[in-house]
Amino acid sequence: MPGAAALVVPAVKKHTATVIFAHGLGDSGAGWMPLAQNWRRRGKFEEVAFIFPNAPQIPITVVRVTPKDIPFCLTNLSLIGCTEFRNENARLTTFNDLQNAHDEAGILKSRDYFNALIKQETEKGIPSSRIVVGGFSQGGAIAVFTGLTSPVQLGGFFGLSAYLLMHNKIKDFVPTDNPNKTTPVFMGHGDADPTVRYEWGQMTAKVLQGMGWAVDFRTYKGLEHSADPEEIDDLEAYLVERLSPPGDTVASKA
Repeated sequence: MPGAAALVVPAVKKHTATVIFAHGLGDSGAGWMPLAQNWRRRGKFEEVAFIFPNAPQIPITVVRVTPKDIPFCLTNLSLIGCTEFRNENARLTTFNDLQNAHDEAGILKSRDYFNALIKQETEKGIPSSRIVVGGFSQGGAIAVFTGLTSPVQLGGFFGLSAYLLMHNKIKDFVPTDNPNKTTPVFMGHGDADPTVRYEWGQMTAKVLQGMGWAVDFRTYKGLEHSADPEEIDDLEAYLVERLSPPGDTVASKA
């Protein structure tokens, strides 16, 4: 079940494309709305609607994985800190360890919610190939998973400070016809992230590239668990490339 209704920044011109952006732990959709509002002020993406889902508030439980606690479980749009996000736990947790803490049923429910949002947009007449899904941290993780396993071709998918969910069985969830096998993926990660480790992002890109995806993985020196202007500029360039208005072959940044 989703939390509060998703927040929407509507297109200001004819609506031809949509970006769905999911937040991370302890945040809400409102936390990322300034991203779209800034682009609005600059006259960017005027034909694009932005949807910012809200994850539900749920009780926190504890998941123990010997020999250490893995501080993640997943319900709906956000991975919830089962003990809390603790930098020490993240430092000790390997990319492979993460698989032991993933709630498969919760991940699939989250993916289904994303797919329902995509379907709502296509029912409005927006081609799935002009829909991009993405997010930050846990929201980025479920967005990437959704993109990889989507039954329809998407315009793109991205994760900021994110990582791959269920990488040990992701191939089982990719559709046989793999409609997004040529869809470019954007990932950005700070190399000083103490929460979602930089190495997890690197391994995600490596796994996806090994499966044949074109992944543009960008590193931001000294950036912790956050986003910075350079990363947002890179994301903007990715969205310009993927969602330029029909007939517009020029992709440029202001």
